[in-house]
Amino acid sequence: MASMSNPVREQVVAVCDPVSTGGAVAAALWDRGFQMIRVWSLDVTPEFKEHVPSVAKELPWLGEVIEQQTVDETGAAILALVGDRELVGVIVGGETGVILADELSEALGLRTNGTECKGRRDKSEQQKLVKAAGLRSTREASGRALVDVRQFLGTEPMPCIVKPTESCGSDGVKKCNTTEEAEAHFDLLMHSQKKAGAQDGAVICQEFLAGQEYVVDHVSRDGEHKTVMVWVYDKRPTNGGEFVYYNMLPVESSDPVAQKLIAYTRGVLDALAIKHGPTHGEVMMTLDGTPCLVEMNCRAHGWDGAWVPLEKALIGYSQVEAACDSYFDGEAFDALPAMYPSFMAGGQMVELVSNFTGRIISLLGYEVIKQLPSFNFMEVGSHIAVGQDLELTIDLFTCAGAVILCHESKEQVKADEATIRRMEIDGSLFHLASAGAQ
Repeated sequence: MASMSNPVREQVVAVCDPVSTGGAVAAALWDRGFQMIRVWSLDVTPEFKEHVPSVAKELPWLGEVIEQQTVDETGAAILALVGDRELVGVIVGGETGVILADELSEALGLRTNGTECKGRRDKSEQQKLVKAAGLRSTREASGRALVDVRQFLGTEPMPCIVKPTESCGSDGVKKCNTTEEAEAHFDLLMHSQKKAGAQDGAVICQEFLAGQEYVVDHVSRDGEHKTVMVWVYDKRPTNGGEFVYYNMLPVESSDPVAQKLIAYTRGVLDALAIKHGPTHGEVMMTLDGTPCLVEMNCRAHGWDGAWVPLEKALIGYSQVEAACDSYFDGEAFDALPAMYPSFMAGGQMVELVSNFTGRIISLLGYEVIKQLPSFNFMEVGSHIAVGQDLELTIDLFTCAGAVILCHESKEQVKADEATIRRMEIDGSLFHLASAGAQ
């Protein structure tokens, strides 16, 4: 087990696809005294490689490995970089690195979730495993050709959800209102490149779940699951996108709905044989009061870890630190509560929505946001910068930034969010060379 005080950095951790919050986990491990190796899977796209949070942009990596044709060859390349040091872990960073991290950690004899479970990234296989465990799952069918799903589409009440079996950030997710629309979107997905999925992956057609969507975040070690946070998502149809993120709101662990969601999600983790590391489960509380899995993401909560300051303000720690504990510090993991404590403040994460297009001349609106009384932190992707072309927000990847609001007064948080929404609508969030409202 890794020592937390190792000034000579003799212990090495390899991170598979250290993008989004995976980069934040890598940065936290660096702060704990580990050397870091960056491992890129074959599924990660050049665009996704650039999706790195600010805390990890200058991280001094020991080296970089590209996934080879076999797991053994990839492992050998990692060990060659490690040299005389000690490799103490291979962990997942981004969504595309889930399977590779499991394969490498198992092959190298390290703490691992292993490869016996074959459905950890495949959203269709997840549903089958959850159903086999006796838990509520969605009706669904998946495949690589329309013939694989036509029978399902012919009998399933519309609307239904059509999405890649391997993706993240609402990439490619569409609510289809007719069978014809579902077939057309299926065909589109099978002939397009997903941002964060295996490019030869299948497409899943799934029951449309009516209800409220929540997120349940855990960290696990030796099969013991500890709940770090429950969030409720505020998603709305915007700019042609069906599921545009507006807000992410924390839910007290004592809330009866949260209690039901947590118990269900821990059952899902067991069904997927997840024993170690962070997870990010999306669960629908259906209209009949029964939780149902939307999808389980077998890595840390995304959004570049922009929510970390909020989580720390609310409960005193975050999933990023807890993930490090789950891998490398058993004593610290044991000290974590089974369920996160009551909130110490009020707050939320506000996802910024672009309703305009044009070349960005200035980001003066962002400076206004930073002066709001409840402003705590802002994370903005590299696609939002002076000189860049601003896109309409239709999914996570075109989000115009994430703002953490936190204040002892919940009313102040609400008022500051309203200010931000007005700026999005009136165009004062950006100064554009040629703006066009949609």
